[in-house]
Amino acid sequence: MARRGLSELPSVGVGSQIRLLALSPQRFLLSCDKASDERGAALCWSKSQLLIHDVFNPSIHKFSPLQPAPIMDVCLSSEQQPGHLNEGPSTPDGWLEAKEEGALHEDGTGGPPGESNKIEPSLQSLQKFVPTDYASYTQEHYLFAGKKIVIQESIESYGAVVWPGATALCQYLEEHTEELNLQDAKILEIGAGPGLVSIVASILGAQVTATDLPDVLGNLQYNLLKNTLKCTAHLPEVKELVWGEGLEQNFPKSSFYYDYILASDVVYHHYFLDKLLTTMVYLCQPGTVLLWANKFRFSTDYEFLDKFKQVFDTTLLAEFPEASVKLFKGTLRWD
Repeated sequence: MARRGLSELPSVGVGSQIRLLALSPQRFLLSCDKASDERGAALCWSKSQLLIHDVFNPSIHKFSPLQPAPIMDVCLSSEQQPGHLNEGPSTPDGWLEAKEEGALHEDGTGGPPGESNKIEPSLQSLQKFVPTDYASYTQEHYLFAGKKIVIQESIESYGAVVWPGATALCQYLEEHTEELNLQDAKILEIGAGPGLVSIVASILGAQVTATDLPDVLGNLQYNLLKNTLKCTAHLPEVKELVWGEGLEQNFPKSSFYYDYILASDVVYHHYFLDKLLTTMVYLCQPGTVLLWANKFRFSTDYEFLDKFKQVFDTTLLAEFPEASVKLFKGTLRWD
């Protein structure tokens, strides 16, 4: 669907229960239940800034299906929302666990039990959970590598929105596929969110592991399945990754090597920048290239860049002035 009118957008809720009170193309007002709390106020402020800068701005390569779209391959499954699959008790994480192993079709959109034998084992781990905690979704359409990509988004979570850095990184991957040698390359994306970058990397032939926080994985895996199943050489994998935690246990260096680490708009006004840098350093081994695209909004973004340059040999690969996005290449210093 086309981007909805601003007056129709759903409420916003992240951490400190931010509520959208009024919204127009020119301005909107937010209230925060914990504004007196220092962290709550910071979250409220940073959320409003991100919404102003990004959510209501057009994204690169986005188009409306109501208008003529370029000729493309369509690689999509059913439009059914994951929240409508198999009713059952919610888990503490707010996800709904499928009642039976065969509760999902091969396209990941629900079906009668007994079909699990037709699904690859790697697919079953992707399909275990579906998100139930977002009240409203929108569907945004993108075009990369000649394919129409439909991303299910919700502005109720940072991790359910495609930010400008993601579309910029996708554009770069598309335009430099041969130079980057993405065919069969092993890639891990940090903070994959709704999955656009991982989807594009998969379409371009890479073996992709998409990572994010637990509450984001349901919507992430839904978008990945919807856009890559039966359409890519390698089915992307979804893994939980909490920055700075359980790295050696969950990603042992002896078992996990990546040609590329991808990250987009993971740096903004939050409290985990040091843990993010620790995670980036840990995941990079000799030969690993880190591609990081970010919209620079706050002074903390530039402070992080300074720290990044201290541990990575850094090259500015591209700039996207219309979106205030910079794309950096980093290789870990070993001296």
